[in-house]
Amino acid sequence: MKVLFVHQNMPGQFKHLAPALAEDGHDVAFLTKRGKPSLPGVRKFEYELHRQAGQAPHRYFDRYEDQILHGQGVTRACLKIQASGFEPDVICAHTGWGEAMFLKDVFPKARLLSFNEFFYRSHGTDTDFVNKGVDIDRDCRTRVRNAHMLLSMAASDWGYVPTYWQWSTHPKAFRENMTVVHDGIDTDVCIRDRDAYIDLADGRRLTANDEVVTYVARNLEPYRGFDVVARSLEKIQKGRPNAHILITGGEEVSYGNGPGYAESWKDALIPHRSLDTSRLHFLGRLPYEEFGRMLSISRAHIYLTYPFVLSWSMLEAMAKECLVVASGTAPVREVIRHGKNGILVEYGDDDALAKAVVEALAKGKKLDPVRKAARKTVVERYDLKTVCLPIQKEIIEKLGRGELPEATADVPSDIAKAMGWHATKTRDLALWSEMGA
Repeated sequence: MKVLFVHQNMPGQFKHLAPALAEDGHDVAFLTKRGKPSLPGVRKFEYELHRQAGQAPHRYFDRYEDQILHGQGVTRACLKIQASGFEPDVICAHTGWGEAMFLKDVFPKARLLSFNEFFYRSHGTDTDFVNKGVDIDRDCRTRVRNAHMLLSMAASDWGYVPTYWQWSTHPKAFRENMTVVHDGIDTDVCIRDRDAYIDLADGRRLTANDEVVTYVARNLEPYRGFDVVARSLEKIQKGRPNAHILITGGEEVSYGNGPGYAESWKDALIPHRSLDTSRLHFLGRLPYEEFGRMLSISRAHIYLTYPFVLSWSMLEAMAKECLVVASGTAPVREVIRHGKNGILVEYGDDDALAKAVVEALAKGKKLDPVRKAARKTVVERYDLKTVCLPIQKEIIEKLGRGELPEATADVPSDIAKAMGWHATKTRDLALWSEMGA
């Protein structure tokens, strides 16, 4: 079977799936915009945009032209791939940037599997999480943001989505042709290293014997709660005078907007605070190995998010037996049970966040059962090799044989309860997003 993966930032969510299929003997290729190192056994092709998007004729379309240009870039590259003799049986593509829109027009006989990460909604997700109230202009613009994804999903033969809550954001007509399966966490790699350490710029070395608080985000921004973390720092330092706080992430903007009055959210939120800078360490973006060592020495790990895509880092921290102090927002509640495998606080309440972190540090080893339960959750539900990868491979293999996979029929009862859903059958849950809950 020939399989083509498409993702503008190789390898994205296909880091494990693409080489696993190649190892099974399939002919696997990857089309990407950014030339990252190749995956084992996977051929790499690249595409480029023939121009940048111009000024939109209407502000609702400020992203749409860019998405069409991505779709066109992929189309041109696919025509060359086709001319080289590679005709995929299955294409697996992320729907987020417009790359999947025209794939079936080049390869009409191929089965298209879409990775459906998130569907924007005006209410009940990230859009109105902070700025509540009626805003019809915002609501209309949000609806248009899905145009490229609707075209991609309409062309798809099947889709998959990482979590039940992210599944629930999609329209009912498409949810019935999706499987809920996470990208997978390699728990053989994400395991706590008892000998780990982090060397600071001033020469000091932190180990698991130190009181270490960690916070991780791709970029330090409000979507991942950095503004709440910033407000909590003084209180954490006052409550635990020996604690070191390690903050990892870039200073760009991944989601939402920048502060406008400063170069970055860090510049906007940190300088005017009274902080002990000898115990506050901004580490920037870390190589994955160093990131893992940092989690291994963490005594309390902060994870906050809008109702949006769940970060890999939270599950990796749980797999590393971190005591995760997280926001009680929908994507987090799907995984964490308060007091059982983590600690939940109300998003935006910096007092509650600081108190939870200080208490976690004070209790120390008494919370080890919670840490152990966190890893157990990830191993049982999100493990790459025993849970997620076999399901993903089965989906692709069925599509390659001309069969359709089975849609996810049941939600685990504890997840349904945590989400406030009054049923465990996915068909019965179909009203959730239609009602704007």
